[in-house]
Amino acid sequence: MSHPFPFRKVYGAATLIAVLTLFGLLSALLGDGVWDALSWITLTIPLAVIGWKCSRPSKTPSSRV
Repeated sequence: MSHPFPFRKVYGAATLIAVLTLFGLLSALLGDGVWDALSWITLTIPLAVIGWKCSRPSKTPSSRV
């Protein structure tokens, strides 16, 4: 019998980033005051994750010519 598909392990981080982005966009469009601050925070998180992942060295060996 095979193991069940690990949905949370494969798509968990991407789903969380998508939900944070959606919340940030909606709070920027629909709210004022504290909602603007929340939108900035939640829209900065995906950018921070991208920067963190891009700054890490690659685990695959690079091909040198």
